[in-house]
Amino acid sequence: MAKRRKNRTHLKDPAAAQPTAGSGDAPKSFIIKHGQVGASLTQLVRDMRKVMEPNTATRLKERSRNKLKDYLTLAPALKVSHLLAFTLTPVAPSLRLVRLPAGPTFSFRVERYSLFKDILKASRHPRSVGAEYLSPPLLVLASFPVPSPTTPPHLPLLMKALQSLFPPLSPQNLSLPSARRVVLVSYNDANGTLDFRHYFITVRPYGVPRRVRRIIEASVGGTKKATLDLSNHQDVADFLLRKNAAGYESASSAASSAGEEDSDNAVALPTDYVGRNNKKGERRAVRLDEVGPRMELRLVKIMEGVPGKEGSVIYHQFVTKSKSEIVKQRAEHAAKEKLRKQRREEQERNVKRKKVSEDKNREGEGGGDAVEEEDGEEHDEGAWDDEEEISDGESDDEAEAAEESTESEAEQQELPHRKRRKG
Repeated sequence: MAKRRKNRTHLKDPAAAQPTAGSGDAPKSFIIKHGQVGASLTQLVRDMRKVMEPNTATRLKERSRNKLKDYLTLAPALKVSHLLAFTLTPVAPSLRLVRLPAGPTFSFRVERYSLFKDILKASRHPRSVGAEYLSPPLLVLASFPVPSPTTPPHLPLLMKALQSLFPPLSPQNLSLPSARRVVLVSYNDANGTLDFRHYFITVRPYGVPRRVRRIIEASVGGTKKATLDLSNHQDVADFLLRKNAAGYESASSAASSAGEEDSDNAVALPTDYVGRNNKKGERRAVRLDEVGPRMELRLVKIMEGVPGKEGSVIYHQFVTKSKSEIVKQRAEHAAKEKLRKQRREEQERNVKRKKVSEDKNREGEGGGDAVEEEDGEEHDEGAWDDEEEISDGESDDEAEAAEESTESEAEQQELPHRKRRKG
């Protein structure tokens, strides 16, 4: 029997060779809650993690003893580029968007928000979640002013920060089946807030009435929800033409329900798309279904650096400073940074000097023992030297007397032991 060839992992088209959503070039994020926030804000953190999938830590678990410094220290090792921290203040919930590793930091006030489950309950036709979260969403920035000399300087910086949250969009290299979701951030110039929305992209046959689609879906679907209830109709034509007490539906209303009058959302598919019969060249109607979460954000402050190493304030909505105060503040931050750098360098020098001294002490202790052992072998006072001579102050008689005294002392020490043995 011939050996089966493995074909599933082979790249068959150039579009499959493009970087995936989880590649190293894609921005990665931590989305956390900080402090006591409550159940509702905790669920908002989970919903935001779903929005940022697959380039975020979905199963990240925070602990009460964790500090922001812990995440900032861990982020570079995991190549995390953004940190989104939700916290609860006495005024309103707040969101901090930190660009790692050096900043800047954007502080938002969450004016209002709705969860995923709230949008699901309010929708007439709720969508079921499938494989939409396997690819990152497409970012759409709406109603932002065009950069110009009269544009507030914080808005272009905010736009760049939002764009850096998601992988860059390249229409030439984009794989159409990977475009499943849209994140819409619109700027409201009247009150200076941002509206955050999250949508699923839905593709349906163009020019087909809704009731015909229901019959087609019911014929291929095996669930109870897909089964049609025709008990109030004598014929399928009554269902298709919407027969009621007043008669049948007019041709103009039928065309309107089919979407033939509105051709703005109808496109020809450039390549195959996800779904049944969504082949290349087919004309399809594109629709966005909101799935949540929904937020209304107000930008409060932009600061240089990251939490714990803040720099000067770039923008503040409620506090304005004169040029002299700004210069003074920058000088103070520069002095703090210089002092921090000096302390760091001094600490590194102290650690290096301590390490060198420990190495020297370790080497000195080992060398000293060797020298003492050599000296002991050469100048051992207890060892007898055959060449050693008796000094001139001693005579032979004195030496013999000393030997006799030592022998008598040894006999006296042995006698008691002998007596005890006999007794």
